[in-house]
Amino acid sequence: MVIARLWFKLNWLSKFILLIEYDGTQYYGFQWQVGLPTIQSELEQAIRRFCGQSSRVMAASRTDTGVHAQGQVVSFWAKSTLDTMTLVNALNYYLPKDIAVKAAYRAGDDFNVRRDALSREYHYSILNSNTRSPFSRRFALFMPKMLNIQAMNEACQLIQGEHDFVSFASSLDGSKSTLRNVYEAGIEEKGDFTVFRIVANSFLPHQVRSTVGLLIRLGLGKIGIADFRDIMEARSLGLAGPLSPACGLCLKKVNYPRPLGS
Repeated sequence: MVIARLWFKLNWLSKFILLIEYDGTQYYGFQWQVGLPTIQSELEQAIRRFCGQSSRVMAASRTDTGVHAQGQVVSFWAKSTLDTMTLVNALNYYLPKDIAVKAAYRAGDDFNVRRDALSREYHYSILNSNTRSPFSRRFALFMPKMLNIQAMNEACQLIQGEHDFVSFASSLDGSKSTLRNVYEAGIEEKGDFTVFRIVANSFLPHQVRSTVGLLIRLGLGKIGIADFRDIMEARSLGLAGPLSPACGLCLKKVNYPRPLGS
């Protein structure tokens, strides 16, 4: 019986990968929650309506409530006869306007969007302007006070490399280790916007928003670089302090050993 089920799976179903983007403002994060709108529930509903079957969707990075994505990667099982371009068009027909499938690929049965990812890249956008902007309010934190970018970039140097980031975590969420490897981190000014960019192998719960919150306090002169270092080295859960609002955070890219679909 086990062999028969395996034969059916291999001959009738294939694993597909979707590259998706979404405005997370109206959603309670990616992961499915009872009675609440989530990205996962919308994707699974669209797949069910088009494919006529239920299929669990797995994401490379579980974004939180209100967080956006331009480069989220998900996988699911569906009929092997499906054409990828047809899949893109059909799912976009059934999905709400704030979620879009940008591309679809076939994947090997053993491909895992989470475990096979080398790194995730997040950006956090801050509008540094004397006046707010209706066009960026959903995607950037408005902050009329100027920030000390030099001091913030100095702190970014401290978080690069492998460190225990438990001070920047809101919870442990079952994580066996709080060590994470930050490959790149830095602040860049783009017109009226200040953008924090971070690339790491993975992140602890709310690690990025907690890091941004502490960087903002540093940029406003409320703490010094020594305070930032002390908080980081204290390795005390949640010590970094209040989270920055979710609106400014966006998952930009998930990196794999090979391009998707290759």
